[in-house]
Amino acid sequence: MSGHGGDLRSLAREAGCGVREILDFSANINPIGPPSAVQHALRRSLDLLVHYPDPWAGDLARAVARDRGCAPESLVFANGTSDLLYRLPALLDVTRAVIPVPAYIDYGHACSQAGLPVHWLELEAENHFALDLESLERILTAGDLCIIGQPNNPTGQFCDPDALLDLVRAHAEVHFLVDEAFVDFVEGGQSVAGRAANLITLCSLTKILALPGLRLGYLVAESTFCQRLRSLIGPWAVNSLAQAAGLAAVGDEEFFVQARTLIQQERARLFSSLQALPGVTPVASRANFILVRLDRNRTGTEARALADRLLHSHRIAIRVCDNYQGLDDSWFRVAVRTAEDNARLLAGLEEVLGSRASMGSGHRSGPDKTPALMLLGTGSDVGKSVLVAALGRIFLQDGLRVAPFKAQNMSLNSHVTRDGGEMGRAQVVQAQACLLDPDVRMNPILLKPNSETGSQVIVLGKPMGNLRVREYVAKKPELWCRVCQAYDELAAEHDVMLLEGAGSPGEVNLRSHDLVNTRMARHAGASMLLVGDIDRGGVYASFLGHWLVMEGWERALLAGFLVNRFRGDATLLADAHDYLRQSTGLPVFGVIPYLDDLGLPQEDSVAFKAGLFAGRAPSGPHVEVAVIDLPHISNFTDIEPLLAEPDVHVRIVARPDELHCPQAVIIPGSKNVAGDMAFLRRTGLDKALVHLAGQGVELVGICGGYQMLGGEITDPYGIEGPAGSICSGLGLLSLSTELARDKTLVRKTGRHLASGKTVRGYEIHHGRTSGQGEAVLAFTDGSRCGRSRDDRIWGCYLHGLFDADDFRRWWINRLREKRGLAPLKGPGARYDLDAALDRLADVVRSRVDMTAIYRLLGL
Repeated sequence: MSGHGGDLRSLAREAGCGVREILDFSANINPIGPPSAVQHALRRSLDLLVHYPDPWAGDLARAVARDRGCAPESLVFANGTSDLLYRLPALLDVTRAVIPVPAYIDYGHACSQAGLPVHWLELEAENHFALDLESLERILTAGDLCIIGQPNNPTGQFCDPDALLDLVRAHAEVHFLVDEAFVDFVEGGQSVAGRAANLITLCSLTKILALPGLRLGYLVAESTFCQRLRSLIGPWAVNSLAQAAGLAAVGDEEFFVQARTLIQQERARLFSSLQALPGVTPVASRANFILVRLDRNRTGTEARALADRLLHSHRIAIRVCDNYQGLDDSWFRVAVRTAEDNARLLAGLEEVLGSRASMGSGHRSGPDKTPALMLLGTGSDVGKSVLVAALGRIFLQDGLRVAPFKAQNMSLNSHVTRDGGEMGRAQVVQAQACLLDPDVRMNPILLKPNSETGSQVIVLGKPMGNLRVREYVAKKPELWCRVCQAYDELAAEHDVMLLEGAGSPGEVNLRSHDLVNTRMARHAGASMLLVGDIDRGGVYASFLGHWLVMEGWERALLAGFLVNRFRGDATLLADAHDYLRQSTGLPVFGVIPYLDDLGLPQEDSVAFKAGLFAGRAPSGPHVEVAVIDLPHISNFTDIEPLLAEPDVHVRIVARPDELHCPQAVIIPGSKNVAGDMAFLRRTGLDKALVHLAGQGVELVGICGGYQMLGGEITDPYGIEGPAGSICSGLGLLSLSTELARDKTLVRKTGRHLASGKTVRGYEIHHGRTSGQGEAVLAFTDGSRCGRSRDDRIWGCYLHGLFDADDFRRWWINRLREKRGLAPLKGPGARYDLDAALDRLADVVRSRVDMTAIYRLLGL
C-alpha cells in the first residue's frame, strides 16, 4: 500500500483481482458519485480536447468567485490541492511549520521537501483528537506556518470556525494554511476562506464531486500572493475537462445538500455499528470518514493484518493509519459510503474479527449476498424474460438452486398462485424453468393498467387498490421496503438469483423513483447485462446510449451486453463488438439467434395456463381428475398441463365429500409429508382414497405423494419434522422411505414403461424409497424410478411427468377408455414446456459465454 488511500491498482495486483472488484473505503470520496450536471458537461466537452484549455481557468475562477463572494484574483486553480500544497512553503517567508497531529501526511512531506522544520503538536486521543486552540496559540511564534485540517484528516474533527478566525486574526505574524478539502461534507460546515490577510485556504473539488481521477482544486488567499503563485505554476495547470466539471458544479446546492444528508445519516449508522463490534473504538467525526482504533488484546490483530484479510477475503480496502504522525498500527480509517456498502464493510469486519477470535485461522466465510445476475433491456419486449428463463434452466441443469425475480411487472394477464396470489406470467414460466412453484415474492409488485394514467396495483399477490401514476410514485418508498424484503427472503433460500429489469434503465424520467432496474441490482449486489433486440435495428447505438446516460455506480455494475434475435452469421458482428468494447470497456457476452417457435407461452398470451383453481368442466365428454389440496403442496405445476386439455376437468379436493367418483386422483408433491399425512387422516381423506382405490379409481402419487402411497416414512435427520420421527403412509404400495440429509437434484429423460412414451423432468427430493412392485419409469442413465401395484395405483419422483404431450394424451385416453369413451384422436394440447425450456437452454448455452457469466457471479 502507498502512503495514501485509494491506490486501487496496487491493491488489485496484491489481491489478484480487477480494480472494479475492490470496494474502496480507503479514499474519502462522495459515494453518490459525480453530479449528473458534471457528467453531462464532461460528455459535451470531449470535443474540446483538440484545443488548449483556458490557461488560467478564468471562467471557472469568475464563477467560483461569484459563488463565494470574493474576487477572482484571490483564487488559484491547479491540478488538485496537492499540487498547491507542495508549492506553498517555498513561497512563504516562514522559518518553521506547526502541525497539529495526527494530520494529512503530505503536510509534513511538503514542509520537509522545502527544508522547513516541523513542530508537531500531538492531539490527545482521550479528547477525540479535538484541536485545543489555546494550546496551539501558546506555541505559535512569528514566522510560523500553521497547517490545520478543517475538518481534520484522519480524525474528522471540526473546530469552531469563528474561534479559529479569532486565532488567525490575533496572530498576523503567523501564516495559517487551512485545508478545507472535506468541509463540503460537514453539516453546517462554515468556510473561513478569504476572511483574513494571513490566511490561505485549500479547497478541493475532487472529494465532493467524486472526481479523484480528474483532479481539481484551488486556494483562496490574498491577491498578490495568488499572483506570485500563478507565475510559479504557469499556464494550463487545469485541463479542459476539469474546468468544465467545475463550472457545471458551481452553485449546485441541491447536490451538496444531498451529499451532506447521506453522509450525516450513514455516518451515524456506521459509527453505531462499529461501536458494537468488540475491541473496536471509533472516533466521533464530522466528516465523511471515521477513524477507528483496534484493541489488539481483544481482537488479536492489528490494523495492517485486518486490512490484508479484508482485501484478500472480501475485496474491501481500508486505510491503515500507522504512517500518520502520532498514530500506530492499531488505527485505521474508513470512508462513509452508501448503506449497502457500509453493510458489506461491517459484515467483513465481523467475519474477520469474529473468525480470528473463534477459529484463529484464515477461514473465509461465504459471500454476504447470494450471487445475482440482472438482465436489463434497451426497451420492452427485447427478450429479457425468455433469456432469464433460459439462464434459470441452465443453472438448474448445472446443479444450482436458482430463482427468478422481477420487482415490478406490468401485465393485464396474471397468474393465480395456489394460495390465491397474483403474479406476472413471465415469472411463472421462469419459475418453471427453475423447477419452482410460482411464488409472489418472485414478482412482488404487479401493475394491471386500467386507464391511460392508472393501474390496479398488486403487492405480494394482493390488490392494493387502483392508483394513478403520481399516487403510485408517492407510494414507492413504502413499496421499496417490501420489495427488498421479498428479495432478501427469496435470495436466502437459493444459490443464485436471476433478476429481470423492466422497460429500459435509460428512461431518465423514471430514474429518481426506480425500484425495478439498477437500484434493485445495487440492493441485490447483482452484476448487470444489457439485452438488445438487433432485429429492431440500432442495437449498438442503443447499447452505447444506455451506457452514456448511466450514473457512475450503475456503470460499475454493468458487466456487458447480450445481442438477441440475430438472423445470420454472428461473426459479421465482430467489428461492432470491438467498437462497443473500445467505447465502453465492456464485452458482448453472447449473440442469441432469432427463434421462431420457442414452444413457450408468451407473457401476455391468454392461452397460458388459465390457473390451477379456475378450471371448469368441459361441455363435451370428458374425464375427471381430482387433485388433493395438501397443506404443504409443492411443485403443483406438475398438474397444470392437464388444464390445457379439452377433455379433462381438474378438480381441487380438500375434503372427502368433494372427491365424488373421478377417473383418477393425483396426490402431488409435499414439503412436509408427515404433516400432510396427518391432514389426510384428520379430514378422513386417507380412508376415502383407500376406498376409491378399491373401486377401481386410478391413484397417482408424485414425489411426496408417491411416498404417501407407500408405508413407513422415516425422518432420521429432521429434514421435514422432528429428527427421528416416523409416520405411516396409505399402505397402497409396498414401499418404505427414508429422508436423507442430501437432496437429490437431477435432470432426467427416459421412458414410461407401460406406454413406451418419452418423458422428461427433474427429481428434487430428500427421500430414498425402496420396495416391491413394477418400475414405472426407465431413464437413459440406466436408473429406474417409481412403483406400481397395477395400472391403477402408481407413483414416481419425476416432476414434469405430465408436461410430455404424448404421454399425457396416452394417459388421458386410458382414463377415457375406463369411462367408456373412445380415445381422442390427434396429439391433444401442446404443453411440453419442460422440453421447450431444455431446447431454449441448449441454444442459449451454445451462444452465450457461460464461463464468463459463472466467473462474473463468483461461482
